[in-house]
Amino acid sequence: MKVSESYIDWVVSLALDEDIGSGDITTIALEPGDDIWEAELIFKSERGVLCGSRFFERAFQLLDVDAGFEWQFEDGDLIEGRSNVCRVRAMADTILTAERVALNFICHLSGIATNTRRYVDATKGKVRVLDTRKTTPLLRLAEKYAVRVGGGSNHRLGLYDGVLIKDNHIKIAGSVSRAVGLARKNSHHLLKIEVEVCDLKQVEEALSVNADVIMLDNFTEDEIARAVEIIGGRAGVELSGGVNLDNISRYADIGADYISIGALVHHATWVDFSLEVSGRVDIADN
Repeated sequence: MKVSESYIDWVVSLALDEDIGSGDITTIALEPGDDIWEAELIFKSERGVLCGSRFFERAFQLLDVDAGFEWQFEDGDLIEGRSNVCRVRAMADTILTAERVALNFICHLSGIATNTRRYVDATKGKVRVLDTRKTTPLLRLAEKYAVRVGGGSNHRLGLYDGVLIKDNHIKIAGSVSRAVGLARKNSHHLLKIEVEVCDLKQVEEALSVNADVIMLDNFTEDEIARAVEIIGGRAGVELSGGVNLDNISRYADIGADYISIGALVHHATWVDFSLEVSGRVDIADN
């Protein structure tokens, strides 16, 4: 999954507008002048996956088109121990004003990528780890990009690109079979139909109407094993609910095709970066 430059500029511009408002009054008061300065992006956590470098860059470039960057790592790289990750070269006011927004993006997205990598590593390749729509408003594409950088896969991006019949859909439609039938009748013929079920009876009902993927919602491990046996390869199997780093390796062994985990995003802890001004750039070096 790639994130478009137009999206990055849009979301970073919103963040800059939110932070700067009518002006960075502290930086303006200090009269920093037009000199070019360098700053080092420092990785300070014990271990993490870098993500969000382009968001970081655009926070500066939208204020100063001549801002420059020298990266020692790229998105997807595993960083271990305190490291110099990137050298930023820009006017002083640009560095001071963009610093917090740039750090917010790279700390947040690297945290998601790092958290996702932990889950993916724990499965040992036995199942695909998916994200969900439990994302921060307006940051969904950025956060789903971070999941991919961490080695996970994306579930549907929104309500527009995949049919997923959930419990409330079933209640309103009246039954699993009626909900699946209506979805198949009224959706594009190339779209797969996924249905969320809450018990083994609904598993059998979903199979009877040829659901393409069956999501087992908050099933116990024994119930999952029985459901996988009943499905017998006739539909994809997705697990959802109750999966964490302590138990995902056991769930991965049961035989499902996918595990969707909202915690990839909403339980991710920020990776610690700082931006430290290192000195003024001599004109001869610029």
